[in-house]
Amino acid sequence: MHNHILILVQARMTSSRFPGKVLKDIQGKPILIHQLDRIAQIKTHVKLVVITSDQDSDDKLAQVVNEYGYDVFRGSMDDLLDRHYQAALLYGAEIVVKIPSDCPLIDPKVIDQVLSYYIENVPQFDFVSNLHPATYPDGNDVEVMSFSALKNAWKHATKPLEREHTTPYFWENPEDFSIGNVLWESGLKLDMSHRFTLDYPADFEFIKEVYDRLYPTNENFSLMDILDVLDQEPELMKLNEMYAGVNWYRHHLDELKTIDSSQTKL
Repeated sequence: MHNHILILVQARMTSSRFPGKVLKDIQGKPILIHQLDRIAQIKTHVKLVVITSDQDSDDKLAQVVNEYGYDVFRGSMDDLLDRHYQAALLYGAEIVVKIPSDCPLIDPKVIDQVLSYYIENVPQFDFVSNLHPATYPDGNDVEVMSFSALKNAWKHATKPLEREHTTPYFWENPEDFSIGNVLWESGLKLDMSHRFTLDYPADFEFIKEVYDRLYPTNENFSLMDILDVLDQEPELMKLNEMYAGVNWYRHHLDELKTIDSSQTKL
């Protein structure tokens, strides 16, 4: 398979907030597999790989992913930047797409849009995402970078935050990279109450309700299909509203203060 474009989905079993979340069952299938099936619907020809840790705790995750026919790369537990770089190096990627496993409702059309914008503007940008500023509903996170830009970050990033979260080095050193951003073209304004990510049990309950309503009749449901459901049943958003938008920042205020003050080098 042509590995020119590599999509890497980072996943692990030892989430501090919701351990084992990525293998929780929805509609008879692990939620991570649902996400991979959604990503596989994109029109762009890519290689799709799950990157997890080399620790025993992720043996089951790797086994399940393989059983469903997807590739797995295993690397550092805490140095996600190294895990992404080593996987990209192994597969000979020229373009690397980073998608977190906490986005099980991600719309493949959004991935195609961000990826196409990057490809159409090569070599104008080293890095393109739809996160700065974010205009899509939370949970449609796509980051695209050249292998050379990833290698640059891998060589020079030293802060724990930069190593653990893979891409902050780009934002902290904008003079070293050409950075682009894709805005949601729907014309709809970002609703901070829309939270489609998977961090907590409450998020899982919300995502399960969405799948239960849409998946049985349309396995390839879109972002707009989700929004239509929420227009009809706005009470669903109450399931995880305590973590949405400004409430999320209030909930994580102490954690964010700790991260912001961390200047320790690895």
